[in-house]
Amino acid sequence: MEMKKIKVSIVIPIWNSQRDLPGLLKSLLAQKLTGINLTVILSDNGSKDKSVELARKLYPGVLIVRNNNNLGLAGGNNKGIEKALSLGKEVIIVLNVDTILDPNLVENLVAAHRRHPNSLLSPKIYFAPQREFHFDRYQKNERGKVIWYAGGITDWDNVIGMHRGVDEVDIGQYASEETTDFATGCCMLIPASLAKKTGGFDQKLYLYYEDNDLSMRIKKLGGTVWYIPSAELWHINAGSSGVGSGLQDYFTVRNRLLFGMRWASLRAKIALIREAVRTLTTGRHWQKLGARDFFLGRFGKGSYPL
Repeated sequence: MEMKKIKVSIVIPIWNSQRDLPGLLKSLLAQKLTGINLTVILSDNGSKDKSVELARKLYPGVLIVRNNNNLGLAGGNNKGIEKALSLGKEVIIVLNVDTILDPNLVENLVAAHRRHPNSLLSPKIYFAPQREFHFDRYQKNERGKVIWYAGGITDWDNVIGMHRGVDEVDIGQYASEETTDFATGCCMLIPASLAKKTGGFDQKLYLYYEDNDLSMRIKKLGGTVWYIPSAELWHINAGSSGVGSGLQDYFTVRNRLLFGMRWASLRAKIALIREAVRTLTTGRHWQKLGARDFFLGRFGKGSYPL
């Protein structure tokens, strides 16, 4: 008897994403989908370029959710998740646009979902070749096998979310499927039941730490978070925001403070507040504004010009 196909949506927030869409959509078209009914949903955060038209040309059947404003990753994902739920999807995979998928990614994540049905799941993620932080460190045959994420580690003393294995060449050291501190919003599978219970991502966070926060809320509901190494993809790191950019400075400072106030110990919260006060005078420009806006309660897009 043939197994009933599981209904899956991939939700991809986009914003002026013409550069990244061709590679991603080509890898989506190459997916093996045994037992899977897949719908791709682009949640467009008010693109001014030809992203939507390009997507329709390259991936016939793609669904477009139009958002009037740039809602960030949190809001863009939520609009796409709402659409997926309205279509009766059982599983939702949230995905960054600046990624390239292994042909088995969707199948392997869905297989893991069958093993861990009440869980957030994230795959093994590599830096895209030539997009490594330390490009000159690696031999030619190592590029494309440099790890970006092999599970999440939360340093609760300092309230910092870190990627396990980052910058290491993959030689099989993270080949075991296991629970982990947080799933990454670069690529995560969330069951529809958990998406409904949590309401998705917290739009106060907008961008950065929204995945850490969702992971904590899933755990509070009794769910688990798993790293799935059999599923793989490549990430064009910070393709949209830029490593070390003002955007990164602003949202990481502000949102780390909000995340810490929600989930950290009292001791860590006190240390965070002291650090934030120092940042107001010693930080870079957008770090200062991120700390200021935390104290003023300016969340969502906040003061950053997007």
